[in-house]
Amino acid sequence: MGANLLIAGGSFYYVAAGAGLLISGILVFRGDQQGALLYSGFFILTVAWSLYEVQLDPWALMPRTAQISAALIAVFVIALFVANQGHDVGSAQGLASGTATSPSGDWTDYGASKAGTRFAPHEQINTENVAQLQRAWTHRTKIPGTFKGTPIQVGNGLYLCTGQNIIISLDPDTGAEQWRFDPQISTPPFGFWDTCRGVTYYKAPALTTGDICPERIFTATTDARLLAVDSQTGERCSDFGDNGEISLLPGMGDVKPGFYFVTSPPTIANNTLVLGGWVADNQEVEEPSGVVRGFDPSTGALKWAWDMGREDRSGLPPAGESYTRGTPNVWSLTSADEALGLVYVPTGNATPDYYGGHRSEAMEKYASSVVALEADTGRVRWHYQTTHHDIWDYDVPSQPTLVDIPMQGGLRKAVIVPTKRAEIFLLDRETGEPLTEITEVPTPQTDVPDEYTTPTQPFSTGMPSFARAPLSGVDMWGITPFDQLACRITFAKLRYEGPMTPPSLQGTLYYPGIAGGMNWGSVAVDEVNQLMVVNALHMPFVVRLIPRDEVSEDTTYGLGGRQTGTPYAVYSMPFLSPLFAPCLRPPYGEMAVVDLTTQQTLWRRPLGTAAEQGPLGIKTGLPLPMGMFYQAGSAVTGGGLIFNGGVLDSTMRAIDILTGEELWTDKLPASAQATPMSYVSPATGHQYVLITVPDGIGAPLARENAARKALDKNAEGGYVIAYRIAD
Repeated sequence: MGANLLIAGGSFYYVAAGAGLLISGILVFRGDQQGALLYSGFFILTVAWSLYEVQLDPWALMPRTAQISAALIAVFVIALFVANQGHDVGSAQGLASGTATSPSGDWTDYGASKAGTRFAPHEQINTENVAQLQRAWTHRTKIPGTFKGTPIQVGNGLYLCTGQNIIISLDPDTGAEQWRFDPQISTPPFGFWDTCRGVTYYKAPALTTGDICPERIFTATTDARLLAVDSQTGERCSDFGDNGEISLLPGMGDVKPGFYFVTSPPTIANNTLVLGGWVADNQEVEEPSGVVRGFDPSTGALKWAWDMGREDRSGLPPAGESYTRGTPNVWSLTSADEALGLVYVPTGNATPDYYGGHRSEAMEKYASSVVALEADTGRVRWHYQTTHHDIWDYDVPSQPTLVDIPMQGGLRKAVIVPTKRAEIFLLDRETGEPLTEITEVPTPQTDVPDEYTTPTQPFSTGMPSFARAPLSGVDMWGITPFDQLACRITFAKLRYEGPMTPPSLQGTLYYPGIAGGMNWGSVAVDEVNQLMVVNALHMPFVVRLIPRDEVSEDTTYGLGGRQTGTPYAVYSMPFLSPLFAPCLRPPYGEMAVVDLTTQQTLWRRPLGTAAEQGPLGIKTGLPLPMGMFYQAGSAVTGGGLIFNGGVLDSTMRAIDILTGEELWTDKLPASAQATPMSYVSPATGHQYVLITVPDGIGAPLARENAARKALDKNAEGGYVIAYRIAD
């Protein structure tokens, strides 16, 4: 293996180490004391080489020194302590108090408000008393499997959706179920079809006695419907569409099962309900359109449609036609500034993801961008593209976050755009102009026939980047020296020339990977103190294009697909060792806080332990602070706290926003798939922090069991867990 690595251009150490161990082993077997001396030389060489390559990085030292770890345990422990402290880059003063974008203080929208800041201004739970936080109540949904929904709170109601798009209303103080609505969706009760991230609240203006559903809850479903129910009773709003629902398929043309549906809640701005949709990845060209539509929230009538290929047309296409197929979709969460009359939509790339030689101008113009649409008309006010000719699946997955920031001598209306690339773009939300420096940087070029890449890509150089420096063989990892060596060999054989290395026939290493960087959890912002909380993921992917004439029924795609209609299928999977350990050294998940007024990082630390991870999928049970993978995002409160339950170690955490210190934890039944939220009950005045948690059978390897259990009427289902300070 060492020779293979050396031939591929890697380190000479493994050849020397292998030869040294072989010879010393033979000598020891023969009883020759020279074997012990030679092993001592190997010991010294290994320590020196390890420290030269990775200094005191404890996790990088582990596979290099596993065979002599007893002698280095003290060094490892010291280095682990140092690494777990993270690093402070800036400094912060004490926190100020103030109000949030939502004037009522309720958590009225998925991201707390239409601005998507995930900020609750309440200070009842704070850094001084959070250690006293206890579970107030737990509700079981009776719906098994995936549970990605973050509830909203309006007055005396908590509203959430589970898998299968079932809407539930709970009492904010007791968790008692007030009503539930089952739309009886027609898609399978497992897998991605089981995703519902949230619901949308709407209060009709100018109410009159006898109005039907003056306050309503909307959900968009995984069988492509939009439904409205009464917020007080859960009954269908009969004046909305056809008895409380409309189909999202008119104008879409041919839609194969599973190729188009909605997983994220719509946004209501200026009395227009705006939503996009999810389109299947990597299957074929000419998939359903990525059209974004605006509806009347009272009647369900279509107000406008933004079709990227027919911007001159704002309604339904004529009979026999459809919205432009294959255009980028808006699958994630959107936000709105009603004073400006704008809705901010993050777009994906055109289908399929990893080949773009066939793409039209309509498929390219708005891909992997943030687009500001006029809420009343659906017309584009401005747009900014974060990746040109995206053949990396670097769509913009995060809800754009709207904040007002004191900078450049005034108060600037900004929109924060987190990306899978771990780049964060800061733009003026009125005009789309950059508020911090963005540099077009030359990037590696494609060598794939009939494909092209642009000469440069935009990098947000005026904001902190949360990607690591370009990777090298030194960054490869594993549980043992052997799978670490296997990772180094694979890395040396893949195409990798730094960020934005394009897909290739030999196989390309993608870093950041297709899950981010950042993903749909977005960022959280303390609106009063202009502090941005960032969760960053580090998981490279291997992507390899497969020529069409090599594709057969036995071809393995991983998370890729056939890409029918293009010259290539695609294989895409996380970069793992033979023991299914990550090939990149830890940490895999980090949290950081950035002062938006100075664009400086205050602190950045690994988040989470390895207790529920291990080789071959076997949990180690060891709470080693590696910094682990995460799902969803964080919430921040006026009490100076960050809450997060989405790290893959089944732990709910409260973290000091100024220092990054972990102040409180609670063991969860499983790792959360949703962002926490916080509210103050209007009935009792108690502040609560709430998290939803799946029942533990929503992982991909358990989907068959999830499907079976979904048919079990006695299933206890997911958890809704509320915390408050004990009386």
